[in-house]
Formats: sequence, structure tokens, C-alpha cells
Amino acid sequence: MDIARPNAAKERRRKRIIYGVITAVVLIGITVALWRLKPAAPTVDRNLVWMDTVKRGPMLRQVRGLGTLVPEEIRWIAARTSGRVDKIILRPGAMVESGSLILELANPDVEQAAANATSQFNAAEAQLTNLKVELESTLLGAEATASRAKSEYETTKLQAEVKEELFRDGLVSSLELKLTQATAAQAATSNLIEQKRYAFSKESIKPKLAVQEAEVDRLRSLAKLRQDEFEALKVRASMTGVLSALPVEVGAQVQPGNNLARVADPSKLKAEVRIAETQARDIAIGQISMIDTRNGIVEGRVSRIDPAVQNGTVLVDVTIVNELPRGARPDLSVDGTIELERLNDVIFVSRPAFGQEKSAISIFKLTESGDAVRTPVQLGRSSVNTIEIISGLQPGDRVILSDMSQWENNDRIHLN
Repeated sequence: MDIARPNAAKERRRKRIIYGVITAVVLIGITVALWRLKPAAPTVDRNLVWMDTVKRGPMLRQVRGLGTLVPEEIRWIAARTSGRVDKIILRPGAMVESGSLILELANPDVEQAAANATSQFNAAEAQLTNLKVELESTLLGAEATASRAKSEYETTKLQAEVKEELFRDGLVSSLELKLTQATAAQAATSNLIEQKRYAFSKESIKPKLAVQEAEVDRLRSLAKLRQDEFEALKVRASMTGVLSALPVEVGAQVQPGNNLARVADPSKLKAEVRIAETQARDIAIGQISMIDTRNGIVEGRVSRIDPAVQNGTVLVDVTIVNELPRGARPDLSVDGTIELERLNDVIFVSRPAFGQEKSAISIFKLTESGDAVRTPVQLGRSSVNTIEIISGLQPGDRVILSDMSQWENNDRIHLN
């Protein structure tokens, strides 16, 4: 027999409502928990990243750049006159001595000018010689005339003195005495004039010769200049060394001042190293540098720093201290490493693939669990392979130095 339960339906409805509310609360809780749950850390293969340990101790600051070996002594041979390259005697690489013929130029005008200048000089010299003969002849004539005048003067003077004695003795008349004295006076005047004429002729020789000698000197200089220009058509080396460049070919027309050949001394080379402008501010004259010639490493000293910046680099000249290895030659590519300073007690690590000196970056630091967490780090002074740590890391920390830009949105990664 059935028993009526008027509250059973209400009870079942109430239980369903309670269960539904509980289910809804649970679902909401799970949703909130999942929403708040951080995404799983990405996994990175340990063999694909570069890691290093932070150290403490001395650090050698260095900068490195590429460069070339260049001769310390280079001489360009320029054309003194215009001309056409007629013959090339030596090619680049040939050893030359001072005066060695390198190439020959052709210019008929220069040759003709040299011949004309030489002819004019020879004519002027002949005129000078002829003038000397004429002046010496004139001087000899004046000297002879002066000698005759002096002789006549001495004779008439002596005759006048004799007549005076005879006149005192009454042997000659006064008229004859006066005539003799007048002749002696005239002879004295003629003698004086001729002596002055001779002295003038003698003194006038030097200025007359000076004019012609000046003309001869002018034409001599002109002839030498034209002859030198003619000789310059044969281009010769001005020093002992190696012919390193010859920027002309047969048939080329050159003008005065054009470079025809370059001679360098291969025994004295220096390195020209280009350093990035951001790393060149601490370079100073006299700093030690190591030059890698790919056939040996030699020591050098910084001798010059170019004040200008070209293409983002600064040119630094390094004078080689010890002997260069065999095979070193001009224009050989080299690597130069310049020592800036030695830091005695600093915290440092190998230079990461990102970040510049004296900047703030973030680096993944390894934890004991095997994960790596992003850590802010303040960098200090840098070297070629190492960089100083100001804050953020301690000696013994293991860090990832590879480029981790693809995980820049992750603060933690897992290494396997």
C-alpha cells in the first residue's frame, strides 16, 4: 500500500538546485584557477646555448680591429711634364734602387725645348767669350796709348829741364825754352788723360762682363731646367725598395703632377688597424698592441690615432717592435689587438652576444632546478672577449650568453 509523501518532490528539487550551485561554483573556481595559471616555461636544448661562469679576478681590457700592413716610407713618383707613356721597363713587385729606370715618357716639345735652351746657352757663352776678348783688346790698346803718352811726357819733361839749364847758361833763347815747356805741359796733360782713360777702361770691364755673365747664368739655369724636364721623361726610382704600384699603361697621356709609380721600403712596415669608434675612446699613444699576420703574432706600439672617424671606425697606426715573420708584405690583412688597461680585481664574464659596455641588460641565470630565470644585470667596462659586471650577478653564477631574443617575453626557460 502506497504511502503519500507530499514533500518528496520539493526535496528532490532542492537537492538538484544545491548540486547545480555547487557544480557552478566548482566550474567558476576551476576557470579562475586556469586563468591565473602562468604558461609553462619553454624548453630549450642545453647544447644549443652558450653558457659561462661569472668569475672574479684580473681582467685585461682589449679592443680588436682589422687592418693591413703598410710601409712606413712610401714615395710617389709624379710626372714633371706632360707626355705619353712610351715604354714600361719595370712592373709592380720589382726591386728597385735609387735611379732605377721604371718607365719612359715621350714628348717632342720637351725635347725640342731642351735643345733650344742648350743652344741659347752655348750662344750666350760664346758671346761672353767674345766680349772678354774685345774688352781685353780694348784694354791693351788703352794701356799702350797710356804708355806712349807717359813716355812722351817723360821725354818732353826731360827736354824742358835741359833747356832750363841751357837757358841759365845763356845757350838758348827764352822763346825756345817756352816752346819746350809748352810741349812738356801738353804732354803732361795728354799723359793724365790717357792714364784716366786706361783706368776707366780697366774698371768698365767688370760691369760689362757682369751683364753678359748674368745672361749666361739665366740661360744656364733655363737650359738645366729644360734638360731636367727632358731627363724626367725617363721616370726613375728615388729610393731603394720595391715597386708597389704603377697606375699607368703604355699609351696613356699624363699631365704634370700625375702619379706614375709608387716605391715602398718593404723592410719597414707598420699596421693600420681600424677600431670601432665606440671602442676607440680609451686608446692612447704608446699602448701595447699584438698584430696577428696569420703567419705569426708580433708586438707593436700605438704610434698615431687618426682624429677623424670614417665609416664608423677610427684608424690607428701601430709601429712594429720586433721582427716581422716571413711572408709579411705591404697590403697584407692583419688582426690587431690593443691592450687598454689591466683591471686587478673585478667581477667579469665572457662577453654576451648582446649589450654594450656600461649598459643595463637582462641575462638568463641558471638555477639549481635546472631552469634559467631572467635577471637584470648592470654591465661595466668591456674587452674583446670579456665584460665587467657591476651588479646583478655574483662569482660562480652560470649564465646564458647566447642571443635569447626569441624568448624575450619569457622570464623563465627550462633547459634539458
